[in-house]
Parts: sequence; structure tokens; C-alpha cells
Amino acid sequence: MTIMAITFGVVFLAELPDKTALAGLMLGTRYRASHVFAGVAAAFAVHVALAVAAGSVLTLLPHRLVQAFVGVLFLAGAAMLLLKKSDEDDEELKAPAGQSFWKVSGAGFMLILVAEFGDLTQIMTANLAARYDDPLSVGLGAVLALWAVAGLGILGGRTLLRYVPLRLITKVAAVLMLTLAAFSLYEALA
Repeated sequence: MTIMAITFGVVFLAELPDKTALAGLMLGTRYRASHVFAGVAAAFAVHVALAVAAGSVLTLLPHRLVQAFVGVLFLAGAAMLLLKKSDEDDEELKAPAGQSFWKVSGAGFMLILVAEFGDLTQIMTANLAARYDDPLSVGLGAVLALWAVAGLGILGGRTLLRYVPLRLITKVAAVLMLTLAAFSLYEALA
């Protein structure tokens, strides 16, 4: 349960300032939220399964080597968050022509599947799976976090950003990643 909670917190905070929440918000304002969420949730489940599988393969390597690798990747992730330009232009979303469940959920699925492949949270999920060697807890924590961010983006992204500055969310996520990097590197060297 602890590993699932840690994974949820780290992935949730890292995904909030990402373009996915904005994409979900844009699709959610145009189409039925349940249709959008179904496609987005399915895409995130695929991403988490791939990340956990990759992280589980890493557990076959020597523990110190894995911890050092994970620590360096967490440092890189924190640097990416801290150095990310806040005024990046997001790509325009093309809306599907109809309102049917399959068209809307398919558009959400494809958008997330393509946009999030190799994304920071997917790499973090693989790192956490390698670090904790508990793929089920890491997978559940990550997928629940991603679904929560998608739900927030679809249903209430504008409201959240009115009260919590995106810059603050990004900094909190970076601090969490730096902390995880420090723990991983300490374990690799100790």
C-alpha cells in the first residue's frame, strides 16, 4: 500500500503540469466526458503496463547498478521539470467529426497513446517498478494517478489552475523526484 501511495503521489504531481491534462480539458469541453475518459484511461493503462514491464526487466540486473541508474533517471526527470519552459505552445487538437462513443474515445486513446509514449511519467513508472520490485503496487499507483489527472483535466482543469499555480505543481513534483533520486543514489553507494 505504501509503494502504491508513493507511486500515486509522484506520478500524479509529475503529470499535472503535463500537456495531457490540457488535452483532456480541451476534449472534455467538446465531447461527453465519459467518452473522452474511456479512451484516455485505456491509453494510460497501456502505457503503465509497458512501463512496469520495462521496470520489472531492470530488476534482473545487479541491485546497485539498478539503483544508480534509477537515481540518475530521477535526477534527469527533476531537471526536465525544473528547466521546462512554461510558455510552450501546445499542439492543436483535431476533434473527431462525430459524437459517437467510438470516435470520441478513439480520439482520446490515440492522442494520449502518441503524446505520452516515452513521457516523463512513463519513465518514472518504469523507475519505480525497478526500484521497488513490486509491479502490481507500482502499476496500480501509476494508473490511478494518471486516471485522476485525466479526470481532473477533463472535468475541472480550469478550476484547479485558478487556485494552484502550474509553476508550484511543477516545483513540488521536481522536489519529490530529487528526493527519490537521492534515496536511490544513496542505496547504490551505501
